[in-house]
Amino acid sequence: MNPKENYLHEFFRIFFANKQLVKRVFLVFAVITLALPLVLKQSFDITAQVIVQSKKLSQGDATTSLNQENATFIPPSLSDMETEANILRSPALVRQTISDLREQGQYDPAPGLFSRLVGTPLRNWVINPLRAYVINPVRNVLGLEVDPVRDTVLDGLTQQALDNLKIETLPGSNVISIVYAFGDPTQGTRFVAQLLQNYLKNRQELQSIDLPQTFYEQKKQQYQARLDNLEGTRLTLLESIGASDPKEEITFRLNAINTEEQALNQYRDRLLQGQHWLDYLKASYASVSASNKLSEYTFPYTFSTTIDNVALQDREIGQLGEQLTALVTRYNNDLAVFQPGSEPMLLTREQISRARQGFLKVVNNRIQERTNDLAVLGSVIDQKTARIAEYKDRIHQLQEVESKQRQMDTEINALHAAFGTYAQRFAESSTARLFNNDLSNARVLSPPYEPTEPSFPRPLLIIPFGLLTGLLLAIALVYVREFLDHRFKHPAQISHQLGLPVLLVINDQNVMPTNPHPNWTVPSFMHWVRH
Repeated sequence: MNPKENYLHEFFRIFFANKQLVKRVFLVFAVITLALPLVLKQSFDITAQVIVQSKKLSQGDATTSLNQENATFIPPSLSDMETEANILRSPALVRQTISDLREQGQYDPAPGLFSRLVGTPLRNWVINPLRAYVINPVRNVLGLEVDPVRDTVLDGLTQQALDNLKIETLPGSNVISIVYAFGDPTQGTRFVAQLLQNYLKNRQELQSIDLPQTFYEQKKQQYQARLDNLEGTRLTLLESIGASDPKEEITFRLNAINTEEQALNQYRDRLLQGQHWLDYLKASYASVSASNKLSEYTFPYTFSTTIDNVALQDREIGQLGEQLTALVTRYNNDLAVFQPGSEPMLLTREQISRARQGFLKVVNNRIQERTNDLAVLGSVIDQKTARIAEYKDRIHQLQEVESKQRQMDTEINALHAAFGTYAQRFAESSTARLFNNDLSNARVLSPPYEPTEPSFPRPLLIIPFGLLTGLLLAIALVYVREFLDHRFKHPAQISHQLGLPVLLVINDQNVMPTNPHPNWTVPSFMHWVRH
C-alpha cells in the first residue's frame, strides 16, 4: 500500500467494497445478541449486610461466674473481620442452612442442565450401585471402614450455594456484604435470611458463656454417675483392706512400730548381755567341776538379778555357799587337832563333798534357767521382729490405698467444684437472660429483600455491547479477508506493484438494483441483506 495514500479513504473503500460480508456477520451477531437474553438463565442477586460492632473478649471461663463484667468489647481488627467472613462462608453453616430449609420444604432449586443430563443419572445408575454392590463389600471383606451413605443432593446444593455466594468485607469498615446469585428470588431470599439467622445463632453459641438447661441437666447426671462410681470404688478399696481411715491407722501403726523397736532394742541388749554371762558361767562351772581341791569351793559369780536398778541376791546360792564355806573352814581348823585320816576328818570331808555337789547342782540349775531365759528372750525378739515386719507391710498397704484415695479425693473435689460452678453459672446466666436476651455484638445491618429484576442477563447491556462487538468483528474479518486477497483493487496498486503506467481505466457500468419493496418491511430488509 502506498504510504502517501489517504488511510480514511482506504478504510471506507474496503468497508463499502465488502459491505455485504459486513452486513451478514453483523446480522448474525445481532441475532445471537438478541437471543442471548432469552436463552440465558435468569439470576437474581439477593444482598444483605452484617455489621460487627465490636469484638467480644469473654473474661469468664469454667471456673468463674457470669456477670456483666465478664465480657469486654473492643473494636474489631481486619483479621477479626476476615474471621467473621470466613464463618459466614463456611461450608458447615451453608450446609446447615440448606438442610433446615429443605426440612421446612422451602428450598428446592431446579437442577441445572448438566445435572439433569449427566449428574443425576450418573449418580443414580453408576456411582450409587457401584458403591453399594462393589466398593462397600470389598472394603468390608478387607476389614476397612465402609463408606457411609451420604446425601449427595445436599452436597451438590451446598457446593452450588458456595459457588454462587459472595461474601466480602467492605474496605475500611466493619460491615460484611453478602451477595447470593440464585434463579428463584423467593428461595434465594429465604436462604440468605436463614443463613444470617444461623450465623448469629452459631456465633452467639461460640462466644457466649451462657449454659442452657439441657447442658446443666447433662452435667448433673454425669456428675452424679461419676461421683457414685468414685465413692463406690473408694468404699470397695477400703473394704478390701479392712480400714476406715488409712491416714489415722498409718499414724497408729508408726507409733506401734516405734514402741516395738524400742522394746526390741532393749531385748537384744539383754540377750547379748545374758549370752555373755551364760558363756562365762558355763566356763566357770566346767572349771570348778573338774577341780578336786577342797580349797576351790567358791563360785566366781553371785547370781544376782538387777530389776529396776535394784540388785537382788539368790538366797539359796548364798545359803549353800555359806554352809560350804563353814564346812571348809571347820575342816581347816580340825586339821590342827586331828589326823587327816581320822574319822572326824573323813566325816568332814564327806560333808564338804556332799555340800559341794549340792552347790554345783544348784549352780547347774541356775545355768539351765539362764539358758531357758535366753531362749525365751530370743523368741520374744523374733516375735517382735515379725510384728514390726507385719506392721510395715500393713503400712505399705495403707499407703497404697491412701495414695489412690488421695487421687479419688482430688477428682471428687474437682467434680464438686465443677458442678458447683456449673450450677452457679446456670443460675446467674438465667438471671442475666431476663435482663438482656441478646448479648451478641453483631447485627444485621441490611436484611435480604426479594429483588424484582434479575441481575443477569441484562438486555440493556448485552444488546448494545453485542451489536458493537459484532460490528467490530465484521470489520476485522473484512480486513483479514482484504489482507489475504492479493488481487488488484485500484490502478495505484498496478503502478506500485509492477512499476508500469496505467493507460486506461474502465469503470464497471453495472448499477446496483434499487430496493423495489417499501421501506421498513421484511421483504425490504431481506433485499438489503442479500445486496
